[in-house]
Amino acid sequence: QVQLVESGGGSVQAGGSLRLSCAASGFTYNIRCMGWFRQAPGREREKVAYIDIARSSTYYADSVKGRFTISQDNAKNTLTLQMNSLMPEDTAMYYCAADDAPWCGRDVYRYWGQGTQVTVSS
Repeated sequence: QVQLVESGGGSVQAGGSLRLSCAASGFTYNIRCMGWFRQAPGREREKVAYIDIARSSTYYADSVKGRFTISQDNAKNTLTLQMNSLMPEDTAMYYCAADDAPWCGRDVYRYWGQGTQVTVSS
């Protein structure tokens, strides 16, 4: 089992920045993918960004490209999402997720955190 705990959410004005962190514990040595998803009220969950650990590659949703940066420490124990130039439409619950399957592009990962709220006011 893998446990994921997010932190760093909060409220910020449009144009501001927030940094989300996700601490992973448990059997993390098999993890191949780590990513961030978000869900706003009344909307479907959206894949924001992920890291393909084996390929050392990253993916970003078009809506966050150039504003968000995903990173991971070498020990694979912490995942970070730096969010700059935040907009009201970024308001959502943000979830950290991880998977031990090889393809990271899926919309459902095996392990999920409890989520952290991000609210951006105009």
